Amino acid sequence: MHKHLSLTLVACAFLSTAMAKDTSHPQEQAGVAAQNAVLEKNTDGKGFGPQSPRDIGLRKGSNARAFAAAPAYPQMNLCNMHFHKNAEHKGGEFATLAEDGHGHGAYSGYKYSGKLSASESKPLDAEVCKSDHGGLQVGDTIEMHYVFSTAQVVPGPTLNACLSESLGNPQLRVEAQVFVLVNDPKAADFTELAQVGQVNGYHQALNIPRTTGRPVQYAGSTTGPAYNEKGSPLQVSWSVRPRVMKVNADSVGQWCKGNTFKEDHAHGVRNLVVNEKLLSRILR
Repeated sequence: MHKHLSLTLVACAFLSTAMAKDTSHPQEQAGVAAQNAVLEKNTDGKGFGPQSPRDIGLRKGSNARAFAAAPAYPQMNLCNMHFHKNAEHKGGEFATLAEDGHGHGAYSGYKYSGKLSASESKPLDAEVCKSDHGGLQVGDTIEMHYVFSTAQVVPGPTLNACLSESLGNPQLRVEAQVFVLVNDPKAADFTELAQVGQVNGYHQALNIPRTTGRPVQYAGSTTGPAYNEKGSPLQVSWSVRPRVMKVNADSVGQWCKGNTFKEDHAHGVRNLVVNEKLLSRILR
């Protein structure tokens, strides 16, 4: 969950053991380990609440800063959507370590652990959703964040859309879904998955996937690479689906060309939080 969240609050950005044992990218992992050590030093004894992202397959966590879970998303207003290149979370069908990117955000995270067919893997003629760090291509993994707020707000650009002048401390929830881009016009249409409308008076994401497993729920924080070495102060209720959905790569490119949220590229990821003192226990 990325970007900047401001008002009269602190400005901040949203929204493992196995990793430590993986030696496929030793230089990058050394950089991440160093950042994790700085994060631990900068948060030790400071009272930070549980952090995100995490390995959703591990239930452990000893962070004592408790907060009430946000309501179910149908009783909240959708305020923002954005996605990250590679999954910020680890687990389920997205447990393959990416290039890591020395903890700088770009190229970090986790990829789809399964295999695509030859036709699904056929590259596009050009990348989609291009940025300074490159674009997206067939076979890439993305983690979509549907962000909800208890404030009376409307969907809009950046996570400032999740706050209002009349409610400076709303409860926040992120419904997270990991996708893998494929070259298949019959695959899920990203523009439909990102469709917005009103239901029972609430702004909603109308087509959040319901067939990708029971969401893993936990108490965490905002994410993004700005928090690789410092704690995020905001509290977020997370629901992370464990299974990946295949999505038509062209449709992702179409969404990036124009949407309510002015999102045109994938964001970087925060390092996986592995310190148990910075993690809550998995709720379910």
